[in-house]
Amino acid sequence: MALAKITQVSGTAVHVTGSDIDTDRIIPARFMKCVTFDGLGEFAFYDVRFDKDGKPTGHPLDEPRFKGASILLSGTNFGCGSSREHAPQALYRFGFRAIIAQSFAEIFFGNCTTLGIPCVMATAEDIAKLAAAVDANPKLEVTVDVASAKVVYGSESFSVTIPTTAHEALTSGKWDPIAELLEAKDAIHARMTALGFANA
Repeated sequence: MALAKITQVSGTAVHVTGSDIDTDRIIPARFMKCVTFDGLGEFAFYDVRFDKDGKPTGHPLDEPRFKGASILLSGTNFGCGSSREHAPQALYRFGFRAIIAQSFAEIFFGNCTTLGIPCVMATAEDIAKLAAAVDANPKLEVTVDVASAKVVYGSESFSVTIPTTAHEALTSGKWDPIAELLEAKDAIHARMTALGFANA
């Protein structure tokens, strides 16, 4: 079954301020002792969403007005730190389907892309303007147009940057190399058999 082509993502947004937000803040290491990624969403940003006694801190992700947001806004070097795949997995399971930031850590960016989460880069000014609009109207629909490399909201829009390889992978539906291999397993088996690897 072919992967979906991701040409755009639409939804409401939430702004998580700050630069150099690392993967340990996105998903604390103690929550990584899991067999699958399924339950990681509830622990996204846990240590800044809750205090040491487990009481909510009033983090934007827990504000009722931003409930259900699927587009995350942030600053520079988002996803830095360790290369843990759990970080984008936690964000995906929290409900995020696109991230707009000034820049991304390279490995985090790649892990997001193979989950089908577009990560696009914008200027601080454009992000601040969008964040203000979202704060004024949390139900504002925001569209990350991957195909044309722009973000649209209300009557406003701005250009974003996304590396060519990620852009092509997302828009062509070839963003998960493992899924591609599984889809092509019969052709791979036939080729290996033809080369004499009968047990391939």
